[in-house]
Amino acid sequence: MNTVSKPMYEWKTIPWEKVERVVFKLQKRIYQASERGDRNTVHKLQRLLMKSWYARLLATRRVTQDNQGKKTPGIDGIVVLTPKERIKLAESLDFNQKPKPVRRVYIPKPGQNEKRPLGIPVIRDRVLQAVVKQAIEPEWEAKFEANSYGFRPGRGCHDAIQAIFTGIVHQPKYVLDADIAKCFDMIDHQPLLNKLQTFPRMRSIIKQWLKAGIIDNNVLLKTDTGTQQGSVVSPVLANIALHGLETAILSNTSKWTIIEGRKVSWTPKVIRYADDFVVFHRDLQVIEHLKQRISDWLAEMGLTLKPEKTQITHTLQDPLRAKPGFDFLGFTIRQYPVGKSDGDQEQISFKTFIKPSKKGIQRHLERLREVIDNHKSDGQDKLINTLNPIIRGWCNYYSTVVSKEIFSKVNYATFQMLWAWAKHRHSDKSKKWIYCRYWKRWNGKVEFKADNTDKLLNHHETPIRRHIKVQGNRSPFDGDWVYWATRMGRHPEISDKLAGLLKKQQGLCAHCGLYFKEEDILAIASKKIALTGKTRYRTESKLLHKHCHDKTTKTYLKIVGGTKRYGQIIEEPNDGKLSSSVLEPSQQGDLLA
Repeated sequence: MNTVSKPMYEWKTIPWEKVERVVFKLQKRIYQASERGDRNTVHKLQRLLMKSWYARLLATRRVTQDNQGKKTPGIDGIVVLTPKERIKLAESLDFNQKPKPVRRVYIPKPGQNEKRPLGIPVIRDRVLQAVVKQAIEPEWEAKFEANSYGFRPGRGCHDAIQAIFTGIVHQPKYVLDADIAKCFDMIDHQPLLNKLQTFPRMRSIIKQWLKAGIIDNNVLLKTDTGTQQGSVVSPVLANIALHGLETAILSNTSKWTIIEGRKVSWTPKVIRYADDFVVFHRDLQVIEHLKQRISDWLAEMGLTLKPEKTQITHTLQDPLRAKPGFDFLGFTIRQYPVGKSDGDQEQISFKTFIKPSKKGIQRHLERLREVIDNHKSDGQDKLINTLNPIIRGWCNYYSTVVSKEIFSKVNYATFQMLWAWAKHRHSDKSKKWIYCRYWKRWNGKVEFKADNTDKLLNHHETPIRRHIKVQGNRSPFDGDWVYWATRMGRHPEISDKLAGLLKKQQGLCAHCGLYFKEEDILAIASKKIALTGKTRYRTESKLLHKHCHDKTTKTYLKIVGGTKRYGQIIEEPNDGKLSSSVLEPSQQGDLLA
């Protein structure tokens, strides 16, 4: 077993403020060394972090306490949930132990009949992978291309969508909307290991994880290719495998190039989110040329484009007899002509609109219908508590684009489903009686509301707030917490109350005083304070890490994006494609992007 210097602590007495500061300082030094190209220093610091007792404690907490998949076991059926088990696990970590095969789990893809295969490692391997992720992520954050947004700290779907808007807002363009076929399952191990360019010990550890195998229906399958979805380190490895795609597309250093005897401008734009990406250019032949170049580059990593999900279209015109615009990450991006056309001349002007996609709307309505149908025998309060987090998460995801009209239509469709639910419960009552029973006047409006509970959220009441894209190559590992704390207070996937608390606390936890990070689960702790000399009370709320909340209080807990519960996390997957390394994404996704 590796010898790691460690003080004797009980889990509840661990100085987490010191633990996080020590680990982050090491990560920041790795990021800075990687930025200046000092590979020897990077490897030295990575070895130091992997041996750190604090890094192992932090990895153990994130896997066994913070991650949404903490209760999902591997092939050994073991989960670690008690403080004593966590300490014992952290002390027993050993990189010399051979990793065990992962357990195959299938989850349905939203809106599709096929299922996504996940590979769930045993809890010990998950923690070791979290330690390695802490070491290699800051190195590659300094290298990754600026227009890569998936599975990266501080970045998310909305940054990619805003980058697309910026790329096409001034000029209509042809679009190569591409998707890589079975990206996570088909990555060639050897090119990936070569691209890592890491020290032999790290290379050997990662190679063992890649070759560990899969247990599917009690049958051991070899893993000659791919990085298993469900493992902690898999998203980082997938991003490393796809790193360089943008550089390969933009590799023509001159402003002009010759294609089929024509001199054309060479200024393509590439936006990538994990294995989905789009390429823009105003010339159709350039796009077709780039499609072949991309296919050749992907072949070097053992990957291919998925034909049924790869298409060439235009943002405004209809020259290919295809519908203008395209769908990306649950959004529909399209341009509409404005004004009159002059004969064969181009349109005078156009507007760029980004809206929720039809598939995204349909999936949301189907989800609401499923919940309402499953609550035919339950009370109104329980139905409201189940629907609210779903509505809140979906509306927040689309609250940065042109969604107001769609929100109103979806809200009307929701009313129709609730009206059918109410009539089914009271088929012998009049319409007036049913309406007065479930729709009550509250704050000057008629709302679907039960006694002593919150009202049902209305889609159309969600404010539209434009998202500000992350700057260039900025990363949380650069240590500029003034910039990152400002971004945390205006992210589209958080409520106004959470945004207000983030701004008020300047991105700091009210208990430990540390800055919130992208992977943290947040909780709002509220307590009533009596006003002096009066019988009235005021409510004081503070924002804490989930583990800090568990440590300090057992009072009312509201999980961000979830429903009101006491010490219970309610996870609702979003319709968008969000960053998550274990199981399905939580409703928050890239919370602090």
